[in-house]
Amino acid sequence: MPELSGPGEAIVLATLPNLRDAGGWPTTDGRRVRTGVLFRSTALDRLDEADADAVVALGIRSVVDFRTSLERESQPDRVLEGVRRLLEDVLADSEIAVPAQMAAFFREPAKALAFLESGRGDDAMRAAYREFISLPSARRGLATFYRLLLHDDDLPVLYHCTTGKDRTGWATAALLTLLGVSEDDVYREYLLTNEQLLPALEPLFRRFEAHGAPRELLVPVLGVDRSYLDTSFATMRAEYGTIEQYFTVALGISHAEQDHLRERLLE
Repeated sequence: MPELSGPGEAIVLATLPNLRDAGGWPTTDGRRVRTGVLFRSTALDRLDEADADAVVALGIRSVVDFRTSLERESQPDRVLEGVRRLLEDVLADSEIAVPAQMAAFFREPAKALAFLESGRGDDAMRAAYREFISLPSARRGLATFYRLLLHDDDLPVLYHCTTGKDRTGWATAALLTLLGVSEDDVYREYLLTNEQLLPALEPLFRRFEAHGAPRELLVPVLGVDRSYLDTSFATMRAEYGTIEQYFTVALGISHAEQDHLRERLLE
């Protein structure tokens, strides 16, 4: 394990941006989320051999891929030898799927520019964050991911979507909230993506600037915003009341299993 100076510090790999340990955060009851167990990142499709060795050196035993089948087929993950792979398409039931359409969307600059200039980017992202709560496929995929954390043989785990910010962001925020991390730190962890991902997307920003699009048009779609996570939490509370009830009713993870997650993932 690399020595990290504090929770949320980036693990810098040139071909795997937005990689960090989701642990290390203090809880409101004086404990701390274990490090070296939960790693989040972008997709592994650009991972070169040296960085693949660095990921394996983290001790990863499982990789959970939240992407759609189309995303996986067009940009397949690099396979890590001896590592279990789980394919959990969170947005399989979506008719919006903005996060899943990111790669194809930005292959067509003119179409993307028209959409961004319409000012609908923020609204589309918030609609997607509501779907993380409401879609049956999201409930299935996230439940499988959280149950994986109950088994020693499957840990440590690396989990990701395409850019590691939306599907991965909600999966992390919900888990940290269940574990008792404060709201301020849950949001702090989530917003780290703007520091750890956006610099790696600089070539894309320049490409759009060449088409006359200022970067502030792209940031709402390429980055994360507090209001997006607000939307997921507001939807969760409206439908289930508490994070515990969300895990119990929506995800089918019992209170006993929730306690077991806390026992396993806190120190």
